Amino acid sequence: MGVLKRTIAKDASVVACAVDATDLVSEIERIHQTSAVVTAALGRLSIAASMMGYGLKGADDSVTLRVKGGGPAGTLTAVADSHGNVKADVEQPVVELPLNAKGKLDVSGAVGTDGMLSVVKDLGLKEPYVGVVPLVSGEIADDVTQYYATSEQTPTVCGLGVLVNPDLTVQAAGGFLIQVLPFATDACNDTIERNLKDLPPMTTMMKNGMTMEQIALRLLDGLEPNLLDEAEIAYRCDCSRARTEHVLTALGSTELKKLAEEEKPAEVCCHFCKKVYTFSPQELLALCAKSDTGNA
Repeated sequence: MGVLKRTIAKDASVVACAVDATDLVSEIERIHQTSAVVTAALGRLSIAASMMGYGLKGADDSVTLRVKGGGPAGTLTAVADSHGNVKADVEQPVVELPLNAKGKLDVSGAVGTDGMLSVVKDLGLKEPYVGVVPLVSGEIADDVTQYYATSEQTPTVCGLGVLVNPDLTVQAAGGFLIQVLPFATDACNDTIERNLKDLPPMTTMMKNGMTMEQIALRLLDGLEPNLLDEAEIAYRCDCSRARTEHVLTALGSTELKKLAEEEKPAEVCCHFCKKVYTFSPQELLALCAKSDTGNA
């Protein structure tokens, strides 16, 4: 399980979040069999989604982050619930690129920079909230920061990191999010800037043994921060046979009859967890009857 901690300044003008998502990103690599750079890219997007999802108020609320940058990894998607749990998918899980100029995994090269980051919040309303911003760097953290500044007018700093071992396993993965509320003073902003100036990379702090609480408190050092709340997070897919039946029914009776006439089981694979649901021809015909009833 991963760990998420949130802290708040004494005057409640700034909230910071830090998350250890090593287990979550390890599950992404296991399920999707991603190459190192794609593990880093999809891992970063998923960590950001977890922190953003945890900030939602409703139990059934969710947030979907989707990046289309024109890079070889194709479209990356991460969906988080209001508990910070995440499921994710990527169009091309294996991309091999040389290291970038800094000797790091070239996340920007895999994602691309010619495209958009879209954020869809399903808050149980008639229509979901949708925010779309052009990619700034394709490194994900910069793009999330830009989204908050442009679409939500909330001064935000996002830091994300995924460290991948030579054998493709995940050594460390985590992130932080700092959000400054409108009534924060200039002195408060100056303090945050000083803290960030001396802040090591997220994975460096994790490798050095810092806990998420210590990191979240360090982000607000000088503002008399306190622990606000905490949670365990995980990679969690909410697919089910019932949901899959609903998807098949939506195909309509004509398509279902065609599938049934092939006289072999139909298989539906979940993009997020790779679980396969099998339906016999008889079950497809039963769904066909449901489809006809629904359209009546």
